Amino acid sequence: MIRILLADDQRLVRAGIRGILDDEDDLQVVAEAADGQAALAACHALHPDVVLMDIRMPGMDGLEAARRIAADERLAAVKVVMLTTFDLDDYVYGALRAGATGFLVKDTEPEELLYAVRLAVRGDALISPSITRRLIAEFAARPDNAREPDERLEVLTGREREVMRLIASGRTNDEIAAQLVVSPLTAKTHVSRIMAKLGARDRSQVVVMAYEYRMVAPGWLAH
Repeated sequence: MIRILLADDQRLVRAGIRGILDDEDDLQVVAEAADGQAALAACHALHPDVVLMDIRMPGMDGLEAARRIAADERLAAVKVVMLTTFDLDDYVYGALRAGATGFLVKDTEPEELLYAVRLAVRGDALISPSITRRLIAEFAARPDNAREPDERLEVLTGREREVMRLIASGRTNDEIAAQLVVSPLTAKTHVSRIMAKLGARDRSQVVVMAYEYRMVAPGWLAH
């Protein structure tokens, strides 16, 4: 059973999402929160598998709550999927840097939401929909986000660098396997090794590094 915490300051939004999740046999909403502080407290008390977190909330917002969850070793198993509306897409890059595993817009289809939650538990979720992936490339390519090459990248093999670029595109392990014509297990092994070599907590940190170190560039995801 996948245990979920809903964090959104709008009760109607929470009710709508909960209605979608409650219809699934393998999903359980264990708590709701109306702000980041309450979400953080619920994480410490309940240790949910996934937090569906709104970005803009009163008091402590979702980005700050996500940062604190990502920084707390006691909550290392908690995956955060950020929720927002199209007019807040400027926060996408910040959400990933804050430690979010995934990013969804609120008008996403129910099937996409369910898919994202299940992938998050596997550590295989990232960004949806595809338009948001292009925005990530644009924001990460801003000069103030650039970094000098990191010596940790030198330990990656050529195939691992290729896989890292595919991770940055938002592809799942199965999609990476299909593109590289390898088994899903092999793709998963590559991803795990990349995360271990880079000291990345999850896939979102791998994506941030890929853009900050210019391993991918704006427009690359469109191919």
